[in-house]
Amino acid sequence: MSVRRSRFLPIALVLTLVLVIAASLAGCTGIEPTLSQSQELIEQARQGVAEVVAAVQAQATPTAASQATPPAEAAAAAGAAADAMSIVAAQEEVLADIYQRVLPSVVHIQVVKEVSAEDVGPQFGFPGLPGLPFSLPETPFYQQGEGSGFVWDTEGHIVTNHHVVAGADTVRVIFADDTAVEGKVLGSDPNVDLAVVKVDLPAERLTPIALGDSDSLRVGQMAVAIGNPFGLENTMTVGIISALGRTIPSGTSQYSIPEVIQTDAAINPGNSGGPLLDREGRVIGINTQIVSRSGSNAGIGFAVPVNIAKRVVPELIEKGAYEYAWLGISGQTLSPEAAQFMRLPEGTRGALVVQVAKGSPAEQAGLRPSTDRLMRRGVEYPLGGDVITAINGQPVTGMDDLIAYLTEQARPGDRVKLTVLREGKELTVEVTLGKRPASMDFGQPQVEPTPQP
Repeated sequence: MSVRRSRFLPIALVLTLVLVIAASLAGCTGIEPTLSQSQELIEQARQGVAEVVAAVQAQATPTAASQATPPAEAAAAAGAAADAMSIVAAQEEVLADIYQRVLPSVVHIQVVKEVSAEDVGPQFGFPGLPGLPFSLPETPFYQQGEGSGFVWDTEGHIVTNHHVVAGADTVRVIFADDTAVEGKVLGSDPNVDLAVVKVDLPAERLTPIALGDSDSLRVGQMAVAIGNPFGLENTMTVGIISALGRTIPSGTSQYSIPEVIQTDAAINPGNSGGPLLDREGRVIGINTQIVSRSGSNAGIGFAVPVNIAKRVVPELIEKGAYEYAWLGISGQTLSPEAAQFMRLPEGTRGALVVQVAKGSPAEQAGLRPSTDRLMRRGVEYPLGGDVITAINGQPVTGMDDLIAYLTEQARPGDRVKLTVLREGKELTVEVTLGKRPASMDFGQPQVEPTPQP
């Protein structure tokens, strides 16, 4: 490029010099140029220089023809762009179709419950708290709440969360077409946070959602939530399944919910009880909880798997409650450190029995709880209890496996065989499972941990 410039820059200089000399000669010969003539000369000089510079740039810079993409590459690029647009358009069409098909099945649930002055006072800093000489009036107070739900069948059964309708005096169910009816809570299960509300509408006014299979899900699949976050009716959010097989506290009982679906589809207060859907618009979970420091979506939401609902909901409709198998222990997954402290073989995995409930099937079968606590570098390790490594021949690698089996594959009255490690020796313990009570009484004093460096 520098060579080409060196060829043309002298021409520009020469042209400029010629114009200057011409102007000078005109003055020397007595020809007095007018102002307009001088301007013309200067402009001609400028144009000459500009033409030369343009010629340099034209040779130094590839022409449009030389820059043109070869026909085959241009066609491939155009095809790729068209394919990308088609993919985006197809995804948009899928989401729009899901919304249109499922929206008539999703409901907005509003509840009102009467609360006592003692309950509402501390929440708002009202008088009547301990130590004050006066109290709240006896006028009843009411709290309002809301959530979501979806149509289960054409008989008017609506599925939602237990915590949405728990203690409600009135339940109002609002459909997407603004139809609003009173609902009645038929049954509720705090253990997995599910409830069924009955509405009185003709079958032709009800559109049930198709149910999917939560056991066949994979991380990375599309997840769609439709509900009423913050009361904003008919809101759809989209994400993926972030994780599977989570075990979380139910939030409304002492027990945990197994096999929970984790999603990053935005879930906020008001989404509770609404459906989590797959790309075909089938229910794969019931939105129930979020992890958040602010109370709003932080990208971690949880949904009760629909396969649990398939077992629980029919009994809530028929009996008003669901009975779970009960072993009667609290425990935790055996950590490698605890296994080492207990001198178990390297690689031993299982559920460590930490406490045994009084009068429970576990106590009657002779399961032993932890007897020692070891504090090491700020971490407390329960030691000395039985380690459950299998139930009815199915491996138990941790407490999640044990909870999932008891919730999904066992019922009260079943007799199961537990494979247990006790003081390093393997043995089989037979247990007749009971009916899960509302709460468990462990009744054992906690053993003080022994500090260790």
